[in-house]
Amino acid sequence: MTLTNQNIEQLLRLCKSGNQQAQMEVYNRYYKAMYNIAHRIVKDSFEAEDILQDSFLTAFTKLDSLKEIKTFGSWLKRIVINNSIHHYKKSSKYQDVPLDDVMYKVEDSSGITEDYEFNNLKAKQVLETMKSLKDNYRMGLTLHLIDGYDYDEICEIMNISSGNCRTMISRAKDSLRQKLQPLAEY
Repeated sequence: MTLTNQNIEQLLRLCKSGNQQAQMEVYNRYYKAMYNIAHRIVKDSFEAEDILQDSFLTAFTKLDSLKEIKTFGSWLKRIVINNSIHHYKKSSKYQDVPLDDVMYKVEDSSGITEDYEFNNLKAKQVLETMKSLKDNYRMGLTLHLIDGYDYDEICEIMNISSGNCRTMISRAKDSLRQKLQPLAEY
């Protein structure tokens, strides 16, 4: 039986014994979803790649501390989110926005070709508009609406109180609605 035919529990047992092929198979199975999570938070593909490498390395080295093998996916997702937020906070303290990036975003928002399906167009507009929200609003909404975390989990991840979390998500939704309102009129 090849590694691609084995279930995740079998692969993780092989990973615990140091099997690099099993580690590569686990990486290949989870890479795309974890990359998307990291990229939504840090907004840079190279940084997202670095975060993924660190996250998978952490996961494989601490695999023995995982109590339930069946929860590996959510455990890995939590590692990726924590690493992404930590990296984002660390790198955004002193980061300037180059003028080229601002102009690029203005040019991109001018329109999307009409050959997309209507639903894809709506989803892309919402995701693009979310990028323009304040960072804490964007992160909170991403964690809540896209990644499916509840308020308590978001409080823990973002290190904020429950009241602040609910207020922030509510204000983020209001801000998103206001920014989407002009788009709905077309």
